[in-house]
Amino acid sequence: MLPDEEDSVVVNNGTTQLSLLPLAKLKRWQWWLLVAFNVSFLIIGQIAAVLLGRFYYDHGGNSKWMATLVQTIGFPILFIPYIIIPSSKQSSSTSAPSFSLPVIFVIYIVVGALIAGDNMLYSVGLLYLSASTYSLICATQLGFNAIFSYFINSQKFTALIFNSVVNLSLSAALIATNDDSDKPSGVTKGKYILGFIATLSASALYSLLLSIMQLTFQKVIKKETFSVVLELQIYTSFFATCVSTVGLFASGEWRTLSGEMDSFSKGGLAYVMTLVWTAVAWQVCSVGVVGLIFVVSSLFSNVISTLSLALTPLAAVAVFHDNMNSVKIIAMLLGIWGFCTYIYQNYLDDLADKRKQTDATVLSEASSPLLD
Repeated sequence: MLPDEEDSVVVNNGTTQLSLLPLAKLKRWQWWLLVAFNVSFLIIGQIAAVLLGRFYYDHGGNSKWMATLVQTIGFPILFIPYIIIPSSKQSSSTSAPSFSLPVIFVIYIVVGALIAGDNMLYSVGLLYLSASTYSLICATQLGFNAIFSYFINSQKFTALIFNSVVNLSLSAALIATNDDSDKPSGVTKGKYILGFIATLSASALYSLLLSIMQLTFQKVIKKETFSVVLELQIYTSFFATCVSTVGLFASGEWRTLSGEMDSFSKGGLAYVMTLVWTAVAWQVCSVGVVGLIFVVSSLFSNVISTLSLALTPLAAVAVFHDNMNSVKIIAMLLGIWGFCTYIYQNYLDDLADKRKQTDATVLSEASSPLLD
């Protein structure tokens, strides 16, 4: 919920209002500043990570498992905000977890393994697609999120949400049928189709993971404090890193890394720094994702992530001189329109929630004299 005329931020959870420290003490402008910082982390981190991933492939990198591994191996960076930012001892729900710690631990393992698989699909997609095409296809995750949220999280499916799904689907369909798409050198039509399918599948799986995580918070953990959200991110990233490491060695790709570094067109140091900064960029993005989930909501976090993907093609044109033909431009505009209708629906839902709270407050105040 976004703060309006109130001087401090009050988080509403169901029918119970809770002041979550330290957010409850923030003034309105401080809250917006915190949101702006997290939005910046997410957008800058995600755009930088995608561009560096494409840079890795363009200059001689070819290991899909290495590209998968760097997406999560930087997770220890998340311990910095976990340690230095105090988390309220008061949980966002009065209910205690209904499942034992071993069950939660198993959920972390399963989600971590799914994240590793999702990252592999993304790596395959980025290998065979240009950065701009890849990002436009990834933007369909918002449409998938609406569908999975409807079935898993009981989110209502309105006309605006339907319009968003249709526009994002049309955007992906245009990219799929665009024969003039700029493909990386050496990529055949078959590999391009594989990259498209892998990226679209990764977007669907990512949206499914978001719905599963939200369900985990609602039904299993039953609280969503900053520390709990970070713990989920850290533990699942740890298990995803373990799975990716096993995949790197089991596939035999680790044997090619030395030769890959020697043949990297920008030099061995640039090869190492590309991987390091890709890992850092993904974790900067993760800090923004976690921050927005805590400060606003998981839905808002996913919306900003989709906005970042809509902006990435522009960055790819500037950095890699990707070809933005008319079909890509139309696909990007459809994606932005789908994004706008989705966030407008979120705005309407927020207004409706505020109206209900106001009516409840007025009713409570009206009934107080009668009770006296």
